Amino acid sequence: MPYKIIFMGTPQFSVPVLETLAKSSYKISCVYTQSPKKSNRGQKLNSSPIQNSAENLNLVIRNPNNLNTDQELKFLKEVKPDIVIVVAYGQLISKKFLDIPTKGFINIHASLLPKWRGAAPIQRAIMNLDIQTGISIMKITEELDSGPVMKKIKIDISPSDTSGAISEKLSKIGSKYIIEVLADIFNEKNKFIEQDHNNATYAKKIKKNEGKIDWEESAKKIIGKINGLNPYPGAWFEYKKIRYKIWKASIFDKTGNVGAILDNNFIIGCKDKSIKIDEIQREGKNKLLLKNFLLGMNFKIGDVVE
Repeated sequence: MPYKIIFMGTPQFSVPVLETLAKSSYKISCVYTQSPKKSNRGQKLNSSPIQNSAENLNLVIRNPNNLNTDQELKFLKEVKPDIVIVVAYGQLISKKFLDIPTKGFINIHASLLPKWRGAAPIQRAIMNLDIQTGISIMKITEELDSGPVMKKIKIDISPSDTSGAISEKLSKIGSKYIIEVLADIFNEKNKFIEQDHNNATYAKKIKKNEGKIDWEESAKKIIGKINGLNPYPGAWFEYKKIRYKIWKASIFDKTGNVGAILDNNFIIGCKDKSIKIDEIQREGKNKLLLKNFLLGMNFKIGDVVE
C-alpha cells in the first residue's frame, strides 16, 4: 500500500517538488495552496502556480484562507497522512497539526539553516552579499524554521545571480532530492540534527519601499539590492520625479559625485565606484536594454538621481 502524502505549497518555487512527487509511487492525497488572489489592476483572480499545477495533475486541492481551523484539523485526521511535505506554503502551521502524520511535517527551506529563517531567505542572502546559499530539508516544529535538519545542499551565489535565478536552481535541487529523502524517512535511515539556535538569523518579508536605491551605499551593496529584488519588487530610483527600476547592472570603475550621472552612458556614481545599467524600466513602460532606453532619454551629465 503506497504511503499517503499531503503537499503544501504556493509559488513557482514549489512546483518542481510537487511534479516530482506526482510522478513517483507515492500517493498525494491532497494539495494545500493559498487561495486565488486579486490582481493589482482589477478584480481578476489569479490562482497560485501550485493550484495550476495540481489542477493539471488532477489532484485534490484545498485552499483555506486560514489553515488552522477545526474543519482542516478534522480533514487531516480523516486523511491520516503518513507525511506532509511543505514547500513555501505561506501559512504558519499550529502545533495541533504537527503530530497528525506518522512521520511529521517536512519542510524544504531555501537557506542553509539556521541562517535566514523566515519569509525571504533568497532575497536576504543576495542583498547581504552572501557567497553561498542552499536548501535545508527539516522537520517542522512550533517555532519558525527552527526544527532539526536532515539534509543540506549548498550552492554558490555569483555576483550576477538574481533571486529569480537562485530560486529556480534551489527548486530544482529540492525536486531532485525529495524522493531520496522520503525513502530514508520511511526506511528509518534519516538522522535529524538540531540547529545551532545561537547562530540563527532572520529573513523578514520584503517590503516594497526597500526597493529604493541609496546611492550613498557601495556599488557592491547596490548590485546586491538590484539582484536580490529581481524579479520582485525591483530596485528603483527617481529622476525628475519619474521612477525607474534597474533590472540588470554591473559595477563600473568610474568615480564621481554620489547619485550623479557621470557620462553619456548613464553611469551613476556611488559611495565608491559606480553602476553601469544594462536593463532598465521607466514606470508604466516596458523593460529596455540601456542602448534602447537612451534613444528617448533626455538627461545631462552631472544631474543627480534620487
